Amino acid sequence: MSTSIIRFKADYMTLAFILIYFILTYGGFFFFDSFYETSFWTVLVPLCVATSIISFSVAVIVHNTVHAPMFYNKTHNKIMQYILSLAHGYSVSAFVPGHNFSHHKEVQNPKDAIRTSKARFRWNFLNQFLFFFLVSSSMLKYELKWATKMRKEKPSWYYQWLSETIVVNILRIGVLFINLPAGLMFIWFPQFYAIWGLFGCNIWQHDGCDPKHKYNHSRTFTGKLMNFLCFNNGYHGAHHNRPSLHWSLLPEHHDKYIEPYIHPNLSLDNMPLYLWRANIYPGKRLMYDGSPHILEDLVPDVDWTEDIKIGSYSNKHDFGAESISAEDLLKNTEVKEVNYNEELHNAM
Repeated sequence: MSTSIIRFKADYMTLAFILIYFILTYGGFFFFDSFYETSFWTVLVPLCVATSIISFSVAVIVHNTVHAPMFYNKTHNKIMQYILSLAHGYSVSAFVPGHNFSHHKEVQNPKDAIRTSKARFRWNFLNQFLFFFLVSSSMLKYELKWATKMRKEKPSWYYQWLSETIVVNILRIGVLFINLPAGLMFIWFPQFYAIWGLFGCNIWQHDGCDPKHKYNHSRTFTGKLMNFLCFNNGYHGAHHNRPSLHWSLLPEHHDKYIEPYIHPNLSLDNMPLYLWRANIYPGKRLMYDGSPHILEDLVPDVDWTEDIKIGSYSNKHDFGAESISAEDLLKNTEVKEVNYNEELHNAM
């Protein structure tokens, strides 16, 4: 094994995006007053837009790191989660219950707190635009329920989550006292845009798909620019089939294991065109095969938290920084050979 502390060379790009986020965010925040009077529309507004775009990329990085932490060492991954929490505006650990356990293990059924059937507007644009507001209360409910469970069963995760939450809110509230308009424009708004956008991805990734099908459960987008800015998260079918697979390996996995079998309507190269057709014109809510999307009766959430066995080997990758570390996997030949060789084949 290399002496590098980072698992995959591709994550140098991840670190570069995080650095760019902090430069744009705090550059705009600290120089806000200098540009407010003379260059609000020519400097501050474009800078806010750029910050919002990079904030969405950071939100995708948060998603990636709770599935496949960046470093070999668990302590380094825990530190990175603090840094990403400050950039994301919310605890990274909080992504674990609603996303890794509820969504990935129970996709589109009543135990999936972010199932797309909760969006039921006749105009499909509203389903996309308002999805975050439709599911956020459920996500928060199960985040707190999960935290209560973890306090007893996995205290290390609980205290990581709690400390991230405290640190993030101290910063977010503190910047408002330092400079209210700058804090709102360069920290609060971009972070809200990012989390709103990240939740909204669930609609175009899963709505109208077949959650019971081995390949047709997710919609994949192969466009190069979108996947550059979003770290290959357009390859969503591959991600659901192998959640802990590093993002840099998703295109290869898609080409080999997904593309030959997926319905052609679920493997697309142009995401903006799809969003236009799905949400604007003609804006019809359809199944992946082109048939009308007929919603079943709305059912309440089903609590999934007690079903999760903390010590189960099948959950070893699902706790973010508190997952089994790459160091431990590499030390244990038996474990290393189970579903992990592919993830380490291009590690440094």
